[in-house]
Amino acid sequence: MITDKKICYIYGAMPLTSKPMIPEEKDLIIAADKGYETLKKIGLEPAFAVGDFDSLEFVPTDTEIILHPVEKDDTDMSLAVNEGIKRGFDTFVIYGGMGGRPDHTYANIQLAADMAKKGIKVFFIGEGYTVTALYESEILFDKKAKGNISVFSVTDSSKGVYEQGLKYSLSDAVLTNTVPLGVSNEFMGTESRVSVKKGILLVMFEGEDISVVKD
Repeated sequence: MITDKKICYIYGAMPLTSKPMIPEEKDLIIAADKGYETLKKIGLEPAFAVGDFDSLEFVPTDTEIILHPVEKDDTDMSLAVNEGIKRGFDTFVIYGGMGGRPDHTYANIQLAADMAKKGIKVFFIGEGYTVTALYESEILFDKKAKGNISVFSVTDSSKGVYEQGLKYSLSDAVLTNTVPLGVSNEFMGTESRVSVKKGILLVMFEGEDISVVKD
């Protein structure tokens, strides 16, 4: 299972709408800007906090700080992910990145797509869903996965798309970023698989438990 790996947990500025997973000793916790406030509310301590802290409106003094200027090219979330990568992590679970401001949500979708191209697994959790991206790879689900699953092409087109073990199957399909052909499939209580041979797929599935993802 994906949860058997060491995971970098990042908490962002958007309101926490889910019950977070409990990090293990092998894991890392990072606060991205106002995510520091969220961590304090739920009783978790970050290893450090990253950002310009314009959303938090003050710079914390009780934890290590990696401070960036307000005028910068990267988002605080992207900066936090890159700090995790520097520390040897390639699997990220991010809370507070979906919902709230739509521009920030879309920026995080782009971040997930960019990381997928680099072989980094990123899972955004919130609003009752988990969002991740695939770059010429696959994602496998345990039979305990339930609810809806949708896939969308992030690139102009995604070729060689397969959906197996779900209510509706796709075989060597082509998805584009203008037609939502992959919306609203369903888990059926069996092991399932989504894959893409060329391009980037955004995968959104119902639920906030990444233990349904098989590594």
